[in-house]
Amino acid sequence: MGVDVGGTKIECAVIASGNSPDAIVRRRIPTEGNGGYRHVLQRIAGLVREVGEEAGLRPDVLGVGTPGTLDPDTGLLRGCNSQHLLERPFKADLEALLGIPIVVENDANCLALAETWMGVVPDLPGPKDVVFGVIMGTGVGGGLVVDGNLVTGANRITGEWGHNHLDDSGGRCWCGRTGCVETLLSGPALENFYREHAGFYLPLAEIADRALSEDSIARQTIDRLLTWFGRGIAGIINSIDPDIIVIGGGVGNIDLLYTHGLKQAARWVFSPTLKTRLVRPALGDSAGVFGAALLAAAS
Repeated sequence: MGVDVGGTKIECAVIASGNSPDAIVRRRIPTEGNGGYRHVLQRIAGLVREVGEEAGLRPDVLGVGTPGTLDPDTGLLRGCNSQHLLERPFKADLEALLGIPIVVENDANCLALAETWMGVVPDLPGPKDVVFGVIMGTGVGGGLVVDGNLVTGANRITGEWGHNHLDDSGGRCWCGRTGCVETLLSGPALENFYREHAGFYLPLAEIADRALSEDSIARQTIDRLLTWFGRGIAGIINSIDPDIIVIGGGVGNIDLLYTHGLKQAARWVFSPTLKTRLVRPALGDSAGVFGAALLAAAS
């Protein structure tokens, strides 16, 4: 059983096998983060119990994907843009509520794990030993899987490219730094750029559509995305040289990332050729919950 705790939804699923995304039971509910930390914990616990009853089981261990990571020293959740969870003893508190051990990982790690084991990666030809999973949505994050195993690192921040410095024009980040990748490439950052220059708000999907027509501000917004994506992801490629990069999140739905974005990356990669493949996820926005279930299966 796995749970994916997002900013707007909590999803729980029970899978029969680590090789297939076919769920025995799968359900999602609104997060209701405005109700506060304890309210969200109760909603997670209630959903786990309901799904367990429907599946006719009580899990021995629960895998949980979150927007942040657990501090290895304090056990507090950090690096989390869901402010109601930030700096909270999430793992300990949820274990106390449920009475079972839980395994917690960043949601981008869960996406990378799920897409490697049961998503887009198994059906791809060619080398696939090193997979980098990207989330580009409300925030920007990443996860690394090598030879099928999740790599988390000494500080548990492997893949956190969203808070590498990219360009000061992105402005102040919620993390306290300036010019993070997230301030330029997240969905809200791109929507804010359009609103500041056009004088009104549009959702990113509509901006992307209008970029193909006569809307010069929309074209400027998407050009900004492609330019800074190329530079940002080239840093990842230069560092870990992945075979495959899976791009999840709403920003990953923009088609030009896989063509023009890749060409922009090639300008900054330290190689005369770029063999890394950029691909879409096969599991959609449920990759996180399947990855969380894989955490439980492996524990």
